[in-house]
Amino acid sequence: MFPELNNLLSTTPDRTEQGKLTLLCDAKTDGSFLVHHFLSFYLKANCKVCFVALVQSFSHYNIVGQKLGVSLTAARERGQLVFLEGLKSSVGLFFHAQEAPHPLQFLREASAGDLQLLYEFVQDTLKPVDGGETPWKYPVLLVDDLSVLLSLGVAAVSVLDFMQYCRAVVCCELKGNVVALVHDSENAGDEENDLLLSGLSHQSHLILRAEGLATGFCKDVHGQLRILWRRPSQPTAQRDRSLTYQYKIQDKNVSFFAKGMSPAIL
Repeated sequence: MFPELNNLLSTTPDRTEQGKLTLLCDAKTDGSFLVHHFLSFYLKANCKVCFVALVQSFSHYNIVGQKLGVSLTAARERGQLVFLEGLKSSVGLFFHAQEAPHPLQFLREASAGDLQLLYEFVQDTLKPVDGGETPWKYPVLLVDDLSVLLSLGVAAVSVLDFMQYCRAVVCCELKGNVVALVHDSENAGDEENDLLLSGLSHQSHLILRAEGLATGFCKDVHGQLRILWRRPSQPTAQRDRSLTYQYKIQDKNVSFFAKGMSPAIL
């Protein structure tokens, strides 16, 4: 995790909020560093994590995790992390017979879009064990990233339904958290992507939006991060608070600073 980002969000692994939906999005830049931050953050917070990884392999996330001070392999072995590797699973679905229905079974269906098995996988993974005390604080669902489902032919409405069901069970019933990444499409008129982003934004308690610089590439400033705190149940004038910082990604950390205040510029 990145300590400076924790400071901006006023949180630590020992002091976290529950029942929240966090939306991560990026535009004209790569916001995956936010995914790595929250994955390592919740593992260090001793939470049970269900990670639906639709973009990269387990080894990729594990290598980055080690730089941030966590071992995904150890977390998986002790039952803290349940990792659904989308890339590997999809190959198995297409080229090998499945003895039981798979969470990504919709990839083989004639009409893509039924995410019920994926929801049931999340529900079964994070539900408490009957008759036993769990060693974990609370459950967390992390998805990287929902835009992949759109590219596979799943309608935005189906993805929103899936997230609504996940939020109901994880945030409301189990008092856990949900974190999901969505790309902001650069294609004008991408109605499905716009619908997904808009729908999730209305449900979110926290939105982190990584954006590329309007001036283009800069080796000392990699982008800017907009942080929006929302209270969906409150009137608009009372519920939103936002801050914007620029950042530079380093090997094991990310530095944040006020716009125009990069040490390289000063």
